[in-house]
Amino acid sequence: MTEFLIYDLKVAALMVVFYMFYRLMLARETFHRVNRLVLLTTAVASFVLPLCVITLHETVATAKPRANIEVGALMAEAEATQVPLWQKVMPILFVTGVVLTLAHTLWSLFRILKLIRSSERHPQQDGTTICVVSNPDLSPFSWMHYIVMNRSDYEACDPAILTHERGHIRLHHSWDLLLVDTLTALQWFNPAMWMLRQDLRAIHEYEADGEVLSQGINARQYQYLLITKAAGIGGYSLANGISHSTLKNRITMMLHKKSDRSRLLKLLALIPIVGIALALNARTVTHYVYDEPQKQQPVKKGKKAGTIKVNGQEIKVVEQDDIVTMEGEVDRDLTSDIQKPESVEMPNGMAVDAQEKVFDVVEQMPQYPGGPGALFKFLSENVRYPEEAEKQNLEGRVILTFVVGKDGSIRNAKVVKSVDPLLDAEALRVINAMPNWTPGRQNGKPVAVKYTVPLSFHLDDADTEKKE
Repeated sequence: MTEFLIYDLKVAALMVVFYMFYRLMLARETFHRVNRLVLLTTAVASFVLPLCVITLHETVATAKPRANIEVGALMAEAEATQVPLWQKVMPILFVTGVVLTLAHTLWSLFRILKLIRSSERHPQQDGTTICVVSNPDLSPFSWMHYIVMNRSDYEACDPAILTHERGHIRLHHSWDLLLVDTLTALQWFNPAMWMLRQDLRAIHEYEADGEVLSQGINARQYQYLLITKAAGIGGYSLANGISHSTLKNRITMMLHKKSDRSRLLKLLALIPIVGIALALNARTVTHYVYDEPQKQQPVKKGKKAGTIKVNGQEIKVVEQDDIVTMEGEVDRDLTSDIQKPESVEMPNGMAVDAQEKVFDVVEQMPQYPGGPGALFKFLSENVRYPEEAEKQNLEGRVILTFVVGKDGSIRNAKVVKSVDPLLDAEALRVINAMPNWTPGRQNGKPVAVKYTVPLSFHLDDADTEKKE
């Protein structure tokens, strides 16, 4: 959720920049169709541009880094990350604002549909439908292909009103409102989004007014009609209707001189704005080319090749590239809930009790031969950094669990916290290659004990290598 909030803040910043461009460059021009397209395009672009990440690749020649493997304490551990308070509060506030804004939009849509269903509908030849309602104070408005008006306006059949609302329908203004109101829900905290939303509605009225004047209707009579109808009841945020908030600007725009087409060159200012937005969102990926090959550390081999039998199924163990692998599909957890034999025959002849209980803590814990110091020495000498992991600059902390059996053998090694398959496989290989431990004891008897081992893989930089 934090990543989405950061993305939404980037959207907000772009929205402010694009809206400032519109207000400074185009708001006073009479290019209503162009202005409408600019507002819609920049609103959508504000959401799309933060997702467009330009990746630059850089190749750097450097000395081979030294692999640094840190061995954590032998214990069962649970990592708890303390989340800051603002990371808990901000998502709740954001989601609450989104839900409330969407609820307002859906409520407006519900009221419009309810009014249309309860109205007296009159289909027209041009595909529109006039919906007549009984409320005498309702101001005419349009939604999709419906024109809603009271009975007195319908009986008067004023051509200016019908032409105005048909202009909204012909230019598909209702779809603009749906799109912008949906985007507003995600930017409810951004004043620029609300102002853009208001300006887009004003442009819709300018375009519809232009449709009326293009039919030769007297401008003064039409303006007087607007003043008369603006006092009616509205309140439908998703509908195009007459209101006091835009009336003065509409009359002013009708009297405004047509803008010269050369002023459209102002749109070229959008190019550097988009370029800067993409540049700020770009990232650089560095590829390291090493001057000398990596030195391989000696690795002890694991168990010898052979076969084992589990539930009557024979599994072949083969040795390849100094790493022991198993061919065949089988559940490696011999302590799982499936039916198991009383013992499992291992290649070296020892028998493992398949039903033995595994303890987390016992009176006398198992111990690596020679103690913890000898264990750390074994791991540091036998772990080797995978070459492919070095090329990809993979680092991280792999946490594994394994069981020290009654006989001290190591089995059931698993990765409980993964970093990457390359590092996970190396960690498992070394754990499985450990010699037998001194088994743990409970009530004086040897028992199986579960352990957790964190292994941290780190790459030192070239400067540290040179100093050493």
